[in-house]
Amino acid sequence: MKFEAIIDDQTRELELLEESGEVAFEDEIRSYNFSQQENGRYLLRMGTKLYQIDNVEYDKHTVSFTLNGNWHTVDVRNEQDLLLDRLGFKRAGEIGEGELNAPMPGKILEVLVNEGDEVELGSPVAILEAMKMENELKAPIDGVISSIAVAKGDSLEKDALILEIEASG
Repeated sequence: MKFEAIIDDQTRELELLEESGEVAFEDEIRSYNFSQQENGRYLLRMGTKLYQIDNVEYDKHTVSFTLNGNWHTVDVRNEQDLLLDRLGFKRAGEIGEGELNAPMPGKILEVLVNEGDEVELGSPVAILEAMKMENELKAPIDGVISSIAVAKGDSLEKDALILEIEASG
């Protein structure tokens, strides 16, 4: 599977060759092994080097994490994202559609915003408990909260509507 990663304003392409356990990166093919430990830490071995990855957070295409103790933020796009970009298509969140849906089944512990509140992309708007873990749900776009479809204590199925944001700008 091919990916494009933007790191420090530099675009890099890589391809995971999963069957062979190799990655094509910067005109080289290297062996890799990626695993998750019980404590949540990820280990990435590339050749003879071992990297520890912690504090992983996802927000659409952006992944933030610590690598051997240093913070990094990477914008990642897979083959499908790259194809849609080349064809001029945008995903819902990228064209300003502000529906926030439950990423998994769970229970709303708290709604952090009210109708009419202004929010920025990535700002926390609700807390969803799933599998005994609290998940902070973030605004998919900049805008104004136009409707809230849930209340504290509501149980939700995957993809249930939580709130809508009217795009600003």
